[in-house]
Amino acid sequence: MQGNEQSLFHFVVNFMVEGGVFMWIILFVWSFGIAIAIEKFIKLSFTFDVDGSSFMNELQRYILSNDIQGAIRVCSGSKAALAKVLKSGLKRANLSLTQVQNALDATALEVIPKIETRLNYMQLVSNLSTLFGLLGTIQGLIQSFSAISAADPEQKAQILATGIAVAMNTTFLGLIAAISIMIIHAFLIAKAEKITSEIDEYAVKLVDLLGTKNEKEV
Repeated sequence: MQGNEQSLFHFVVNFMVEGGVFMWIILFVWSFGIAIAIEKFIKLSFTFDVDGSSFMNELQRYILSNDIQGAIRVCSGSKAALAKVLKSGLKRANLSLTQVQNALDATALEVIPKIETRLNYMQLVSNLSTLFGLLGTIQGLIQSFSAISAADPEQKAQILATGIAVAMNTTFLGLIAAISIMIIHAFLIAKAEKITSEIDEYAVKLVDLLGTKNEKEV
């Protein structure tokens, strides 16, 4: 087992070394994208997200019981983006529905950019990985052509093999990095859109709920 691990390690090291300098650039860019992905996954999954339906049902029980402060406490107990937006509306529950809506809109405009921040960097990482892979390919082809045109016959095979390794390895790593980041980016975008759509949906429902409650009191 240990021998297999060592052989795999040597294969990866040789793969990186044979690919030339662009391999390390692609690896650095890829690592940067993965770091952003991990940070955004943690925040979108465990900080900003919440089960919107269950959360709204809990708030509804407090609101219909005329316990607005209880609903505010529920929101205060969560770090979710939805909770922060709805809390701002609940704090103005005794004012007009227009003022409630304004509070919800203002907080949503503050929260939503935080949900989406740095996601666009992942697109940049994907594009850069592809482009650096292409540069490595071109570098490898230049080396190969120079071997054919200028090198000594004894050295041609070695230089040609080196150039092909640079071209193929950088192409492979660049595409792997770009494809993986694109897939992760699509997943994180879907989570961000789910959170923002729930903010829009339940903000409207909160206004409607407060309006219904006020009508019953009148």
